[in-house]
Amino acid sequence: MADKQTAGRVINTKYEGSHQKLIFIAFCALLGAMNFGLAIGYSSPAIPSMIKRGVIKKEDSSWFGSLLTIGALLGGPLGGWLIEKAGRKLSLTFLSIPFAAGFFIIASASETYQCNFGRFLTGIGSGMVTVCVPMYIAEISTPSMRGILGSSVQLLITIGIAAAYILGSFFEWRWLANLCIIPSVLGGLLTFFIPETPRWLLMKNRKADAFKALSSLRDPHTDVSEECKEIEEGSDPEESVSFSEMLMKRELSHPIFLVVCIMIFQQLSGINAVMFYSISIFETAVGDFAYAATEIIGIVQIFATIVAVYLMDSAGRKKLLHIGGLVMALTLFLFGLYYKLSSSGYLGQSLKTWLPVCCLTTYIIGFSLGWGPVPVLIMSEMIPTRCKGTAGSVAIIASWGSAFIVTSQFATFQQIMGNDGIFYFFSICCAIAVWFVGKYIPETKGKSLEDIEMYFAGKGTILV
Repeated sequence: MADKQTAGRVINTKYEGSHQKLIFIAFCALLGAMNFGLAIGYSSPAIPSMIKRGVIKKEDSSWFGSLLTIGALLGGPLGGWLIEKAGRKLSLTFLSIPFAAGFFIIASASETYQCNFGRFLTGIGSGMVTVCVPMYIAEISTPSMRGILGSSVQLLITIGIAAAYILGSFFEWRWLANLCIIPSVLGGLLTFFIPETPRWLLMKNRKADAFKALSSLRDPHTDVSEECKEIEEGSDPEESVSFSEMLMKRELSHPIFLVVCIMIFQQLSGINAVMFYSISIFETAVGDFAYAATEIIGIVQIFATIVAVYLMDSAGRKKLLHIGGLVMALTLFLFGLYYKLSSSGYLGQSLKTWLPVCCLTTYIIGFSLGWGPVPVLIMSEMIPTRCKGTAGSVAIIASWGSAFIVTSQFATFQQIMGNDGIFYFFSICCAIAVWFVGKYIPETKGKSLEDIEMYFAGKGTILV
């Protein structure tokens, strides 16, 4: 096994060559992630405009926002089924349809139910993105580029969110929806021409097509025969894994369990609660500057995610999760302290203004460094190739399901725990997440997907 690992490291430095083709093809796939970000960010600037125009009522606005989560709960399993049956590439092409259709329906809507249906469709596309895009990126990437390209999924999501915030300050809801159609259509057209992943083709016993696809992903002067052989040795075209077998086989159930835990911890980090509070925090702290401050937060999130992208393969996944988790735990604790002291009248005006703003900004930086980009990357790396569709669906249902519970029951938790207590709770969850990562999550940077599978199969590969 040691010889195989050594050979793998030599191969990595030998056959990778230039990454220009790989980066361009990955960018085409990543447009789906940007559409996801646009869908997330759309509701924030659009809802006030919709209420003003009488398209939706104020009491229905939270329902409009939460429909994306409900749609995503269906989109995740749909994406998981498609990547197994139709392939990774066609799944990326297909997911542009619910985005384009959803935004078109919203743009042409005159009734509340039409807006809600369009929002629901963009939710289906969002759920599909979280399964399909990371899986495609992981399977086409070289080990040295997988961290950068895999974490770029979160980067494009943050770019989409920031773009929706900024465009929403210039365009009303209808024109903003029209603008969001453009990248949806563009992504669908571009992904139609990108290659299928070699791993999926080898699973379907299409060796010649797999070799051709791998050649189109790598440098023109690169001999891909050795890499193709290595991928083929880790693929079993005859093995079909049912859901019950997936749960019974430890080499499959163990990584899936770890991925599900990571996805749930991501939601228990309080990201949706903090973002829910962002406008009200800024309105209380900086008044009319609140919406501009929210746009600044979106831009800060982009730059922090860019830093994470560049650190992903040097610092490693675990270290970024540790740093990000500790930063979030501290800032969430300070959030809780802020609400406690503020309600007791112990804070001066200066601290009342700048403490929550500084906490929010630092929290977003911590999330963007670790718990934003890393969980989806870990999901794409640790789930075995032969059950990526089913297992990816399970992980995404866990993620979106916990997100729905946190957002829909936030007011209930708030009443039970108080404004300070809910943030103390999220702080504790972040601390537990850091401990969990340190104890149970292996470091996957620089490892091939085959080496990661062998580690969970107990065949001697060591991941620290």
